Amino acid sequence: MPDLTTSLGPLRLKNPVVTASGTFGFGSEWADFYDLGRLGGLTTKAVTVLPRRGNAMPRTTETASGMLNAIGLQNPGLEAFLAEKLPYLRQFDTAIIVNIAADRIEDFVTLAQRLDGQPGVAALEVNISCPNQACGGLEFGVDPALTAQVIGAVRAATSLPMIAKLTPNVTRIADIARSAVDAGADALSLVNTYVGTAIDARTRRFKIANRQAGLSGPCIKPLALLAVWRVAQAVKAPILGMGGIMNATDAVEFMLAGASAVAIGTANFINPMAAVEIVDGIERYLSQTGATSVQEIIGAVQPTL
Repeated sequence: MPDLTTSLGPLRLKNPVVTASGTFGFGSEWADFYDLGRLGGLTTKAVTVLPRRGNAMPRTTETASGMLNAIGLQNPGLEAFLAEKLPYLRQFDTAIIVNIAADRIEDFVTLAQRLDGQPGVAALEVNISCPNQACGGLEFGVDPALTAQVIGAVRAATSLPMIAKLTPNVTRIADIARSAVDAGADALSLVNTYVGTAIDARTRRFKIANRQAGLSGPCIKPLALLAVWRVAQAVKAPILGMGGIMNATDAVEFMLAGASAVAIGTANFINPMAAVEIVDGIERYLSQTGATSVQEIIGAVQPTL
């Protein structure tokens, strides 16, 4: 059997498949479909210091080969997460990565401090790339100096492995990636959604109340794949690749581009079994190609003939 283990800096994963934040709730929604312990890791929905109701409805709509969402980081808040969600997640043999989001650096620090040392928390994913918030989030991730400030402050507040989640809505994503790593990020999560919108020609109204939303799904895969490859060439840090991964072949392509692990997002809404099917599919690919370890394919893409 091929060795599926991989690492995102100090975070060790038993296989390279993780669920993407915001597409898997806090795990319980999928637990009836399969043992969550089969996953390499589970990334929670974003957690903020205080509860958030999220954006007004409607806040999702289907698009050609994808979807738009403007959920607005709806979540029960830090204290409810610690009291209700985290105890449930501890029962599963998988790495629990907590996605943290905030409008202010001080709140990122509070989240990091409170989660540091909590049993069951394997790593933090610092969300500096939410595209549908009125303030905070995205502006931290489009400026290298602000990226460094946030990541540096979180690094000083926690000993947990830290993954910086980056936005593709920038001119040079490698510059943001370099800034995050220099400030203390152990790994990089990319890409978050692309900014987009949708309009109903019949009603002449926006399909999303927030007007601006995050585009995900197969339509962004070529763009996300290029971003992963570019960052892998520019920065020596492990990458959690994501963006339109629907099957094991997609996942392998991201790893060939330089990702050490992959996150499954929109695919979960179409096929609840997607993540575990991708675990099995990666294993089959390695066996069929004679690879003994997943490490053999990371960054192994070759130029065209």
